[in-house]
Amino acid sequence: MEKKLLKRIEVLRKRLNAFAFNRSLVDSEVVEVSQQLDQLLNQYQRISTYKQLSFW
Repeated sequence: MEKKLLKRIEVLRKRLNAFAFNRSLVDSEVVEVSQQLDQLLNQYQRISTYKQLSFW
């Protein structure tokens, strides 16, 4: 699951970079992809934190 999440993060990161390079940073698609990426990054952070806490 973690690898799949990281792959999705990387895909969205690349898409966001391409959009931001060619469009305004307030363009609706740039904002939408940015929000999706934020959600995935938050999810990954929660998983990472949980794994660290579970280790101890």
